[in-house]
Amino acid sequence: MDPSRISLRQFRLPDVDDFLKWASDDKVTRYLRWNTITSREEALSYLQKVAIPQTYRRSICLDDRSIGYVSIKPGSGNDKSRARLGYAVSAEYWGQGIATAALKMAVANAFTEYQRLVRVEALVEVENVGSQRVLEKVGFLKEGLLRKYGFCKGAIRDMIVYSFLSTDMIK
Repeated sequence: MDPSRISLRQFRLPDVDDFLKWASDDKVTRYLRWNTITSREEALSYLQKVAIPQTYRRSICLDDRSIGYVSIKPGSGNDKSRARLGYAVSAEYWGQGIATAALKMAVANAFTEYQRLVRVEALVEVENVGSQRVLEKVGFLKEGLLRKYGFCKGAIRDMIVYSFLSTDMIK
């Protein structure tokens, strides 16, 4: 995959059909905290009320078409030195290096955009081996297992915590 075709940008309302294509796929949303989007109206509402207002949420684009998202949400108050990473990519593009390239861009941008940021962390379900590999390719360090830590899709699940520090090098 030519990395020049991959970009990050704010979501826009015209993304609705591209967004619906991947956000309606249970394989993509399986490990996400939000449910699969089932209609164009629901997709439009999600873009308007959630994706667009959240300035830390970006559309992962291939040739400027939305194929996923990355979110690096900074903490507040005493937690401004930390941010939480989340992401998803259309199953159609799994295994092509797109998520890795997008996360490298997002992490580099986060440390520039948020001056007090020292740590970006990601929580990944134990079963989500593909996402663990992506984080490791970017340079995230696997810190450990959090037993029965995250609630997702009706169950409390074991999570692995990964971190990337401002002093770490993107691979």
